[in-house]
Amino acid sequence: MAVKQPLLHTTGLTIGYRSGKNPAKVIAGPLNLDLYAGQLICLLGPNGCGKSTLLRTVSGLQQAVGGSIELEGKNLAKLKPAGIARLISLVLTDNVRSGNLDVYSLISLGRYPYSGWLGILSQQDKEAIDRAITATDTAAFLGRKLDSLSDGECQKVMLARAMAQDTPLIILDEPTAHLDLPSRIQLMRLLHQLAKDTNKAILISTHELDLALQVADQIWLMSSGGNLAAGLPEELVLNGSFQQAFDKDGIDFDINTGTFHIHTSGRKSISVAGDGPAAFWTRKALTRIGYALSPGEDTEEQVLVTEIEGVASWTYKKGDLTLSFDQLKELLTVL
Repeated sequence: MAVKQPLLHTTGLTIGYRSGKNPAKVIAGPLNLDLYAGQLICLLGPNGCGKSTLLRTVSGLQQAVGGSIELEGKNLAKLKPAGIARLISLVLTDNVRSGNLDVYSLISLGRYPYSGWLGILSQQDKEAIDRAITATDTAAFLGRKLDSLSDGECQKVMLARAMAQDTPLIILDEPTAHLDLPSRIQLMRLLHQLAKDTNKAILISTHELDLALQVADQIWLMSSGGNLAAGLPEELVLNGSFQQAFDKDGIDFDINTGTFHIHTSGRKSISVAGDGPAAFWTRKALTRIGYALSPGEDTEEQVLVTEIEGVASWTYKKGDLTLSFDQLKELLTVL
């Protein structure tokens, strides 16, 4: 069986900034990364670690400090802007908000690498635009002006423009930054589906760690020290990379749930027995009010959650004391 070749490959890539004759300021590297067609890659990391710099570098907007970037086997540094535009489409954080531009016109701009300076659309261009509109479900607001769109609608239009550009690699810098929760979920699900349906590689930077763990085929996890760990989401959780990257005082990454817990020092331990939604949310509530959850039953305080036909009850034990409750708030009041 033939070995699948990466769409994007970096060798010893070092990213940073150059200022005049001063030595380059290195942010991260050397990085050896592979990105394959049909994958959704989520780039995660704390603010200031260099996520946007990495995206700008691999998209050709910013010169690498060292190393090389190959896209479809071509050295990115040797490609002209027009050549890069046929290989990479880029969506930056800022939305385009022009009162005079309608949705269809903006999506059509994605064809500029092919239509030339006059912007005359061929039949092939129009078909590519129609495919992008269908893929991103933006047909309902084609005739509207951009300034009439919600943030979620505008982000989908920007994605449609990138899809119309019809490049093998699409890069998005924090596409969910200005969206509400339902819109963030919908967009991440859409990006995941588009990568599979179109066999394009989609690379995004995001702070949506919980969503990234659910939809990413691979995660690039940057740390403040300039290191980058790449791999399956599950691998990075199991090998401790997530805990390391987001390790701060007062914050714990729970390897069992894939979520972060806010904690205070000197927490009391408590064990919770039981399964189902009531037990799950009981653990959430106890963590929120300052308890540390213990997997064993050797703690001084214990809670048993029983759920029968959707009706839950709670039993609290501490030494010789046993109390029963019909509502979670009653248990929390006692604690």
